[in-house]
Amino acid sequence: VICFCGVHFMAETAKILNPDKLVVVPDLAAGCSLADGCPAPAFERWLQQYPGHTVVSYINCSAEVKALSDVICTSSNAVKIVKALGDQKVVFAPDKHLGAFVAKQTGRDDLVLWQGTCIVHETFSERRLLELMAKHPDALVIAHPECHAGILRHAHHVASTSGLIAYAKASPAKRFIVATEAGILHKMQLEAPDKELLAAPPEDESCSCNVCPHMRRNTLAKLYLCLRDLQPQVDVPEAV
Repeated sequence: VICFCGVHFMAETAKILNPDKLVVVPDLAAGCSLADGCPAPAFERWLQQYPGHTVVSYINCSAEVKALSDVICTSSNAVKIVKALGDQKVVFAPDKHLGAFVAKQTGRDDLVLWQGTCIVHETFSERRLLELMAKHPDALVIAHPECHAGILRHAHHVASTSGLIAYAKASPAKRFIVATEAGILHKMQLEAPDKELLAAPPEDESCSCNVCPHMRRNTLAKLYLCLRDLQPQVDVPEAV
């Protein structure tokens, strides 16, 4: 059985959950700014400052960081998990914006946050979003919780990728401004073909900064070659 994963940290996750299965990726360099911004040795040293804390890590991190954590969450269940921990002291990593959103939703102002960010969600411009909202006053803003607070404060709905798709599909609104990685608009359009989707703008008008450069390393040619050759393979050391 082959598990194909587009980015390296997800391939590691697939291997952890399916240790006896073959996991291949089109490009080993398809990483993640969140994972890269939270190297395990530095994270381990940092955690020594917070003894007695439960470590909750967002799934967008390396296998080594997962091994240093107590609970792994996704953007769709992060709030639920932190609520379930009650009054336990919590370290949340690696995304500070998702952590801030979780803190607000749970009423926890004591969460200790690793200061990592997603380069895509970090780049959205509040100023340009307001301009787009003024141009399309009927549009609802939907955003991923990895966005910074300047974006989230204007969002009509904040949810995980699957949650944003479901909201766009179910909502009676016909136009949405979508603040997450631009590639998701394709899937969203398939699920909600009658809706108009506008990508939230990045700060820099001269670049497609709302497009993940790591995901774009995956091409049809690389996909074909990795399935043909079953290379490159991703393995996770048994100790991890």
